[in-house]
Amino acid sequence: MNFLLDGRLSLTTPEGVRLQLVPAGPVVRAYAWAIDFVAWGMGASFLISILGAVIPSPKLFSAVTALLFFFAYWAYPVLCEVYAGGRTLGKHIIGLQVLRADGLPVRWRESVLRNLLLVADFLPLLYASGLLAMLSDRHFRRLGDIVAGTQVVYRDKPPKRVDVPDAAPLPLPFPLTPEQQRALADLFARESRLPHARMLELADIAEPLTGRDGDASLERLRGMAAGLVR
Repeated sequence: MNFLLDGRLSLTTPEGVRLQLVPAGPVVRAYAWAIDFVAWGMGASFLISILGAVIPSPKLFSAVTALLFFFAYWAYPVLCEVYAGGRTLGKHIIGLQVLRADGLPVRWRESVLRNLLLVADFLPLLYASGLLAMLSDRHFRRLGDIVAGTQVVYRDKPPKRVDVPDAAPLPLPFPLTPEQQRALADLFARESRLPHARMLELADIAEPLTGRDGDASLERLRGMAAGLVR
């Protein structure tokens, strides 16, 4: 695990998948927290109005609302992190997610621990301890993240599907590496922006793959690209 020059955290999962993650700093995390706080406050107000209508006793109303608020306050982030891909509403809007230090999704243990330690991060006032820890850590982890072994990172946007002109899908004559497959699909995604002469030139270079040259090679390449993305 190491920190790259462009600010990306490079790590390899136990399955051998290499990840490039960008840790989220205090400012964007504060924005996400503010959105969550507003959403929680609106939900709490709605809940109070409903409970006030169905519970006639003031003492029972106070006890029930206090109990429900306690569970809702702690359950909201934990349930979101475990079941919603490490994202509360605020993190979803800002584009963040919580992951384990090894890049895998958080589980119950990590999520419960990091959220229980929000109390320590809040001390002595207004999350001062958490902010100091984030500014002192190169991965911008607060105390809860350090203890739980988690980190908040920017969520990668899903890649756009590559559209290939209509063509009968053709199988590859021999296996290609993932990089070669991606280059083939990207070639036809950019076909409308490339001169036909340049496409023919590239098709001739691909003769070992297609067994053809010129337009015949280009059409076979188009069919192979169609087979990759469908």
